[in-house]
Amino acid sequence: MRSCGIIVEYNPFHNGHQYHAEMARKLSGADIVIAVMSGNFLQRGEPAIIDKWARAKEALNHGVDLVIELPFAYAVQSADYFASGGVKLLQDLQCDALCFGTDNQSELDYELFGNFVHNHQKEIDQAYQEIKNNGMSYPQQMTEVFRKFYPNDAFDFSSPNHILGLSYAKENATYEKPMTLYPLKREAAGYHDTKIYQHFASATAIRNAVFSEELDQVKRVLPTQVAIDLNSSPTVSWEEYWPLLKYKILSSSLVELREIYQMKEGIEYRLQEAAKVSDSFQQFIEQAKTKRYTWTRLQRLATYILVNVKQCEIESVRQNSYIHVLGFTEQGQRFLKEKKKNLSLPLITKISKNLSTQLALDIRSNQLYQLGSDRILEQSFGRFPIRVS
Repeated sequence: MRSCGIIVEYNPFHNGHQYHAEMARKLSGADIVIAVMSGNFLQRGEPAIIDKWARAKEALNHGVDLVIELPFAYAVQSADYFASGGVKLLQDLQCDALCFGTDNQSELDYELFGNFVHNHQKEIDQAYQEIKNNGMSYPQQMTEVFRKFYPNDAFDFSSPNHILGLSYAKENATYEKPMTLYPLKREAAGYHDTKIYQHFASATAIRNAVFSEELDQVKRVLPTQVAIDLNSSPTVSWEEYWPLLKYKILSSSLVELREIYQMKEGIEYRLQEAAKVSDSFQQFIEQAKTKRYTWTRLQRLATYILVNVKQCEIESVRQNSYIHVLGFTEQGQRFLKEKKKNLSLPLITKISKNLSTQLALDIRSNQLYQLGSDRILEQSFGRFPIRVS
């Protein structure tokens, strides 16, 4: 069975995501669409609006055949690490193709770009080291580096989906049998677009409507079941976790905060001072944000603090990755049965107590996520993959 992978978050699932799954199948000629999906905490450092099991089921009902969880250690990361985790899992599943959305309006051969970076990585790294402390943000620095090396004007690293597309291409090129890449331009709504169009809206616009209790405004851009889930399921944002985060920051010593993953350059002082004067998560980030410390970087750091993430835990997952199945259709189950004998990574279909050490970071992040609402069900132990006919 020919397979095409998509690396996703579904926060929440909407018509644009269904279009992505459908086009992934069409462009690649795939029999199977595999979604590698972030769990309960996402790439930009925020809790998912509804839990991963609900999002997986929505995907399986709307064009996806197999949903694999992207572990926390890869999911809550900058684009390169996020991409490396997603591509790694798809490669282990012997996936044939990868389809991803892009905001880029210029023509760019992503596969050619990936090969170029793979062959010139040392020079690119050296160029980055020379400018990395120049006061610019990371996206600005990477834009400058690649415009120097690559003869193409398509390097605007302020465009999130384009950044991820470039990261997928770079990572994919490192494998002996790279997947065929199928970039797909976003329809109508951009990543940060807050406008509601006839059939499409960004996840940002949808979340804003949900948190403003204006779900009726976006029902036309959502599959029916997703609208039902958003209306009936517990929905969370960072504000539900702010009291927990504030307690953690203020009750920790500076030495303890320095042990948190990615806590660098003395930012722990700034975070403690911001927490002292903030009554909400929004206010906290506004107080801590600078040109150097972007909103997204601070949100990721806040997630690491909340979950108490250490460097050694991230490295452990990278060295000992696994494939955790959240759900499948009948076709997806057949594909998994066909491939599992040739997998190099452990295949996990149920988290039991004997996996508590190996999956410690994912389990702990799930437990923290559950504290966002007393209506959120158990996220780890005893959960079997969802099966959709």
